[in-house]
Amino acid sequence: MYQPIVDLVTGEVVAYEALARGEGGTPLESPADLFAWARRNDCEADLDLACQAAAMTGALERRLPASVPLFINAEPAWLHVPWPGPLAQVRDQARKRLQVVVEITERALVADPAGLFAAVREVRQAGWGVALDDVGAHPASLALMPFIEPDVIKLDLRLIQQNTTAEIAAVINAVIAQAERTGAIVLAEGIETEQHRSRALAMGATLGQGWLLGRPGPLPGRHPVPQHDLSFTRGHHCPPATPFEAVRQVRPARISTKDLVLPMSHYLENHALGDSTPVLLSAFEDVTHFTPQTAIRYEKLSQQCAFVAALGAGMEAAPAPGVRGADLRSDDRLAGEWVVAVIGPHFSGALVAKDLGDSGPDRERRFECVITYDRDLVLEIARSLFDRIDPI
Repeated sequence: MYQPIVDLVTGEVVAYEALARGEGGTPLESPADLFAWARRNDCEADLDLACQAAAMTGALERRLPASVPLFINAEPAWLHVPWPGPLAQVRDQARKRLQVVVEITERALVADPAGLFAAVREVRQAGWGVALDDVGAHPASLALMPFIEPDVIKLDLRLIQQNTTAEIAAVINAVIAQAERTGAIVLAEGIETEQHRSRALAMGATLGQGWLLGRPGPLPGRHPVPQHDLSFTRGHHCPPATPFEAVRQVRPARISTKDLVLPMSHYLENHALGDSTPVLLSAFEDVTHFTPQTAIRYEKLSQQCAFVAALGAGMEAAPAPGVRGADLRSDDRLAGEWVVAVIGPHFSGALVAKDLGDSGPDRERRFECVITYDRDLVLEIARSLFDRIDPI
């Protein structure tokens, strides 16, 4: 089934979302029941690929032009799975003839950020767009949204259909800020009344879908060229080798002892709690610097952050409850850097310090140190750290 996506001002159909349905009249007609059955029978990946291929096949057969994007839902966990021969042929045709936008659910951000970012890179390398679905259903993921830089931000229907609370206001402000920074398109789901349409426009949405605008059905055979140009050309990011190599090109470094760097790192860690459910990523050079006191502190931080990670040579996969760990290779230059990066929906800051290799007392060890609050630079630093965390 295909549901139209509509320009909220003109009413023009500008895209379609493909929606999976089981065979009519069977217990598996509902997509929720269908995918629950697939999970129980260990064939969810097969079903996910089959649904994507079916959506593309329908669009190819109805000659959907590239000027009308096709939104397809995909589970990030299966984006790495090789497509079987016949389905791969469908995918290759779609790459040539369709403009595909892969929809990824917001819950995937919290479940496995590192795996999701790897999947997003693959989608962009294929030349497809990325939509982040159900934004607002899991507010903790708002801080992770900047790492994806979605082309389309889809507002969860409860934001449109419920009265505005402080929580909903926080989500809308984060979405507006993201759209303003990146040019992302905001799309509202669940529009069933004119009041819903008005609320969506007030929240910054330009596109919408819902029963007021069009119900799911067969894809029409004729497709006028829309006036609303939806082309997605955002490139994929190539993280720098290390955070220090990223900052030293644009910011001067100062020589500081550990005695000074340590309270600065604690300040940033604690500042993370001032923003709603931020991301905290830290590199400790070696696991010996992730002390028992640090483990206790990071466990507490993980209870209030969307995601917390600690990297270092010899670091375990879970160095503290709620904390993701990453073991650095012996030849990784990051093992000589001390990094704290905090990204929230509104706040961002990072400390990057390169060890100068002093052999004296620990508190007197010297570092080349840079502190920055430049959001783009902090994101680049954080992406370099995320790139070293293995997907689940």
